[in-house]
Amino acid sequence: MSQTLSASTLLAVPLAPLAGALLAGVFGTTFGGNWIGRRLSHTLTILGVLVAFVLSAMTLKSVALDGARFNETLYTWMVVGGLKMEVGFLVDSLTAMMMVVVTFVSLMVHIYTIGYMEEDEGYNRFFAYISLFTFSMLMLVMSNNLLQLFFGWEAVGLVSYLLIGFWFNKPSAIFANMKAFLVNRVGDFGFILGIGLIAAYAGTLNYGEIFAKSSELGALNFPGTGWMLITVICICLFIGAMGKSAQFPLHVWLPDSMEGPTPISALIHAATMVTAGIFMVSRMSPLFELSDTALNFILVIGSITALFMGFLGIIQNDIKRVVAYSTLSQLGYMTVALGASAYSVAVFHLMTHAFFKALLFLGAGSVIMGMHHNQDIRWMGGVRKYMPITWITSLLGSLALIGTPLFSGFYSKDSIIEAVHFSHLPAAGFAHFAVLAGVFVTAFYSFRMYFLVFHGKERFDQNPDAHHGDHHGHDDHHEPHESPWVVTVPLVLLAIPSVVVGFMFIQPMLFGDFFKDMIFVDAAKHPAMAKLGEIFHGPVAMALHGLQTAPFWLALAGVALSYYMYMVNPALPAGIKARVQPLYRLLENKYYLDWINENILARGARALGVGLWKVGDQAIIDGGIVNGSWKLVGAVAGMVRWIQSGFIFHYALVMILGVFALMTWFVWGDFFMQLIK
Repeated sequence: MSQTLSASTLLAVPLAPLAGALLAGVFGTTFGGNWIGRRLSHTLTILGVLVAFVLSAMTLKSVALDGARFNETLYTWMVVGGLKMEVGFLVDSLTAMMMVVVTFVSLMVHIYTIGYMEEDEGYNRFFAYISLFTFSMLMLVMSNNLLQLFFGWEAVGLVSYLLIGFWFNKPSAIFANMKAFLVNRVGDFGFILGIGLIAAYAGTLNYGEIFAKSSELGALNFPGTGWMLITVICICLFIGAMGKSAQFPLHVWLPDSMEGPTPISALIHAATMVTAGIFMVSRMSPLFELSDTALNFILVIGSITALFMGFLGIIQNDIKRVVAYSTLSQLGYMTVALGASAYSVAVFHLMTHAFFKALLFLGAGSVIMGMHHNQDIRWMGGVRKYMPITWITSLLGSLALIGTPLFSGFYSKDSIIEAVHFSHLPAAGFAHFAVLAGVFVTAFYSFRMYFLVFHGKERFDQNPDAHHGDHHGHDDHHEPHESPWVVTVPLVLLAIPSVVVGFMFIQPMLFGDFFKDMIFVDAAKHPAMAKLGEIFHGPVAMALHGLQTAPFWLALAGVALSYYMYMVNPALPAGIKARVQPLYRLLENKYYLDWINENILARGARALGVGLWKVGDQAIIDGGIVNGSWKLVGAVAGMVRWIQSGFIFHYALVMILGVFALMTWFVWGDFFMQLIK
């Protein structure tokens, strides 16, 4: 029997991290007088996130096992006409799963940060930011209406701006956070247009009320066009997801955001902010199911992102950027699943990806610490014997990422590939090719990084740029060393779900009732999930079958090729590079999208702005309307004043002439009109 969750308990989930953020951010910084020290600051913030995680886990247990639900308004902010602006929570299994993922990864990042940011002057400020980010993400996923969703959406964008530019004395960090902020504003413009259309035509922002009117929205056309209104709404909403979830061409901010400290890469770019768009589209599945055009658009964008962003990962030498491009590619996989109407598969991959990608980011950070803040994988090698815990956990994360059977990533990635194969949409053919080719590419660049970092000849003593990467004042002329326990414990705790969570949850999440009544799929039009259910015979059988399928052999080929090129014949990559210089330059310049943005779009926008200012504002408005109006009045007044002589006989003469003219017109007017005709 369905139970109701406690509103006060649910309210404590986002408020606990918020309380920690406020205490550390006010009383632990110069702003509040530095009343509390580092230890108390990280204790308070970690305690807040720990409380949120425990309550989230209890909520998930109640939702999944006892059928508990919560969908209520907690506070009405205002009512405009018939439109209610409310704060409320919708907690079902989709929300509860997201709450646990967000709080668990955030908790690991908080603990990890104690070691990683140990010598940073902004220690307390950083803890305040990541706790505030956790609060923002929880408000986003727990919302029961689009207004609160948009609040959380913008809040995570704001805090990510603060975190990416955390080292605000670095010009590259300032450029990166401004780039992230501006690119996300482009996506958010589309997102708020979609919300506005829903508010205008549905008359509500509440999820349940919107979904109840979805059939009415699906029957309407966009005014003045032949387009379906629901298609316009869905594409606008997805443009918002393209910004937050870094989909082509709004992906350009995410690689540059690696300028921030490594812990935020794991928090923002693996488990929370970039998955907000995937969560939003899944939550809005009753609307997206009504528009094949929107789903086709999503399928194409996701396919391009999954494949072409993976190519860029092949040539990266910064360890964090390799993982960043991996994130872009995996977000493309999730988006492809959305386009194939396999929303539950997209969310399932979101969950598995959160664990192994957070593990890979934190593992990369551990390597950076052990290598005295060198981030260039060309000057590493042989790190395995110096950092055994970091090595084994990074290996597990890499195996999960490439979809090794029995690992978490296998169950979610293979399900996406199969779902696309069963899709009937026109773009499904290209999408299936993209996700299959992406398996090989992912395996190649992932194990290229793995082999160059952990195996082969030691090269860290040959680094020509010893002071590359994060600057914490370390001595750069020592052998690598294993990270402290506050860094390695989160790695171990993240490695466990990276291995087992897919095996444990594929049955209930994809083929059980876990997402029942939360995610809607029109099985008649979009049969991918129904087909997947027919061929699924348990996680063990799926893993055994996976050993015989193309994705496994493509992944194996990618690993084998990377081993040969970087361990057996390391001269081969340089030879290939010399022979394909145009292609290498294309990849090195990231398909010239940054150049296009900076030199065409940005300069074009600047030229347009200057033109509007010079011509529109100064010439037309100021010169023509404002100044022109008083000049015209002055000129007319200057002419009229000569008529106003002040002599009465002049005025009398004018009156007599006027009367004469009128009399002439009345007497001779008809005669003159006849002459004219």
